[in-house]
Amino acid sequence: MIKNLYVDIHVLQTVPPSCVNRDDTGSPKTAVYGGSTRARVSSQAWKHAIRQYFETIFPAEQLGKRTKHIVELVKEAICKNNPELTSEKAEKMAIKAFENAGLKIKDATKGTDALFFISESQIQALAQLTIDGETDKKKYKEALQKNPSIDMAMFGRMAASDPSLNYDATVQVAHSISTHTAHNEYDYFTAVDDCSREDNAGAGHLGTVEFNSATLYRFATVNVKELAKFAGTETAQAVRNFMEAFIYSMPTGKENTFANRTLPNDIYIAVRNDQPINLCGAFEKPVQAGQKGYIQASEKAFVDYTSKLYQQYGNAPEMAFGMGDGCAELVETTAVPAVLDSLENYLQGKLENEK
Repeated sequence: MIKNLYVDIHVLQTVPPSCVNRDDTGSPKTAVYGGSTRARVSSQAWKHAIRQYFETIFPAEQLGKRTKHIVELVKEAICKNNPELTSEKAEKMAIKAFENAGLKIKDATKGTDALFFISESQIQALAQLTIDGETDKKKYKEALQKNPSIDMAMFGRMAASDPSLNYDATVQVAHSISTHTAHNEYDYFTAVDDCSREDNAGAGHLGTVEFNSATLYRFATVNVKELAKFAGTETAQAVRNFMEAFIYSMPTGKENTFANRTLPNDIYIAVRNDQPINLCGAFEKPVQAGQKGYIQASEKAFVDYTSKLYQQYGNAPEMAFGMGDGCAELVETTAVPAVLDSLENYLQGKLENEK
């Protein structure tokens, strides 16, 4: 019996001048690590990008919606299944359904006054209960407790008004940080007024935009055993899809300004049966750029740290897969599609042996 099963993914990715994730002042986010300022992209920003990528690889009915407009979603389901109802009547029924489930609804527009994660199956279950005239409040609560969407199972749900509706996340995503010291810069720009008068040669608008560039270390981990409680026989494919989304996604902040979308330089995926291990310690001492830039120095720091850690703790992963020159000393590398295929097949075999 497998007690623990985790899949860790480590990525080194170079991003050109960009502002993919801003703070409240419009500046690229940063963090101090190892005593130096690093470029940072928050886990929330990248998880949103991953969920957007999910829309291209998962069927729509397997994905949830995080929204304040939960009443509207259930109202639409009620009207679709019972078209003779008026919109006003369906809205009242939807509000009552959520109240029966234990949620406090402010109004039809604000919902619970906070974003609420709900799956398509839960929407349909609540709609059917209220159409059937069900009065047992336990069944309404059960409708919101069962059948989470795959993204809800991965990223979790918090319902402040009723913790019994919470889901613990089976996926953790770290804040991405640069492997080196990073400094924000300013771009001074002008915009030309195409219809300005001949006697006005000045710009129509002046401004500045802040940006930085970095080689990022990115990390995420999947608790496969916990995910399997929700995904069942589709667990291996779900893990593969998450890994694909993590590799190919990119937060969209200021991307029209900087056209900064890149792909990872190196990918290292480790299957572990002890615990997830974030290998950011490789960059606690910021790497220095040589004539070949930051990526080569970052690859060496990652390999050296990882090899030493495995030697010291005797905790090398039970299986690993990789892409990129920087991982060649740790694992046999191959193209990303082959990496994902191998990971899925390996997990499928392990999970089938559990039956």
